[in-house]
Amino acid sequence: MNVALGGTFDPVHDGHRALFERAFELGDVTVGLTSDELAPKTRHVDRYVRSFAERKRDLERELEPLAAEYGREFAVHELTEPTGIATEPRFDALVVSPETEDTGERINELREESGVDPLDIVVVDHVIAEDGDVISSTRIVNGEIDEHGNVTPERDGRDATR
Repeated sequence: MNVALGGTFDPVHDGHRALFERAFELGDVTVGLTSDELAPKTRHVDRYVRSFAERKRDLERELEPLAAEYGREFAVHELTEPTGIATEPRFDALVVSPETEDTGERINELREESGVDPLDIVVVDHVIAEDGDVISSTRIVNGEIDEHGNVTPERDGRDATR
């Protein structure tokens, strides 16, 4: 099975790791990583996002051991639009988080309009932080929590522009 998922992944955290693990359970994985131009447009909060090259390097470091553990292949491709690679016919499934499930449905509409079979949409629940709220990159960047969801009141966040 060929599995797609996408995101900005800045920084990678345990919620992302849950997505990656589920994707590798299903098959070979292609990750669409938002381009430098697209990344700020996908944010709900204005904040600095590291470069595509930096994010890709860190993402590949995360994916390599999982791919080896599951005996799967993976690739990282640049996303220049929100529906990205998942509209391509070669994919069978799309792994999403609850907040991106609607994008998955939109991707299936686009696939059907072009005569391509819909994807199986696999929703992976949020991972909850120590304080009971969702782990998110924004919360990590703001200094509220670390990548594992531990509360970090002593940390300073990353500025909106760096």
